[in-house]
Amino acid sequence: MIVEFETQGRVAIITLNRPEARNAVSNELAEALEAAVDQLEEDDDLWMGILAANGTVFSAGADLKAVASGNARLGTKRGGFGGFVTRNRTKPIIAAVDGFAVAGGCELVLACDMVVASTQAEFGLPEVKRCLVAMAGGTARLPKKLPPNIAMEVALTGDRITAERAYGFGMVNVLCQPGEVIDKALELAARVNANAPLAVRATREAVLQGAQVDDLEGIRIAAELFAPVAGSEDAKEGPIAFVEKRDPVWKAR
Repeated sequence: MIVEFETQGRVAIITLNRPEARNAVSNELAEALEAAVDQLEEDDDLWMGILAANGTVFSAGADLKAVASGNARLGTKRGGFGGFVTRNRTKPIIAAVDGFAVAGGCELVLACDMVVASTQAEFGLPEVKRCLVAMAGGTARLPKKLPPNIAMEVALTGDRITAERAYGFGMVNVLCQPGEVIDKALELAARVNANAPLAVRATREAVLQGAQVDDLEGIRIAAELFAPVAGSEDAKEGPIAFVEKRDPVWKAR
């Protein structure tokens, strides 16, 4: 399968599986990745996802052979490039990067909510080296993940930034040794999944929207997103578990 889907507990591991083409995004891969995200979103027993890749390259971006053929879409109506970068979703996804993530591959990473990367990972937007412009979120999201001047350097030089440097600037949440990215991503997912899933989803959306508006509007948005969560079973379970001095048992309802 060009995109693999497996589960570990409440976590879906979605793996790009086109290593012979450096996991370049083709029409088929974009459709399969969108379908995998659909599967994650629709399964009530899954609370988080991990986006990983087989091979030594996370993704080299667009399949240039497909582009040259003139038949390339490389995206979907709902998800945009890769079936992913503009896909509306509710559940957090962690990128697990153990190699180069460049061009559209970097934009797939930037569309995730958190990043675990090994010391052999590198990120870049080399489009300017080919008289292209990164149009799948790179120019919009990179300045939100890196200091503006560093984002500008990466975008205008087309040079890659190492995982160590990206970690120092806060783009990478967890830096690890090669071969450890899935395990470390699962550890991070477990820390998130210890919390109430409905609150996690509402909080994720509040953070994403809040970053785009002033503080007062952000407060209003957070309150609006909490309203449907407040009447849930889990909202009652949290205080009861606290009073009873036990771990809460979340049901995501």
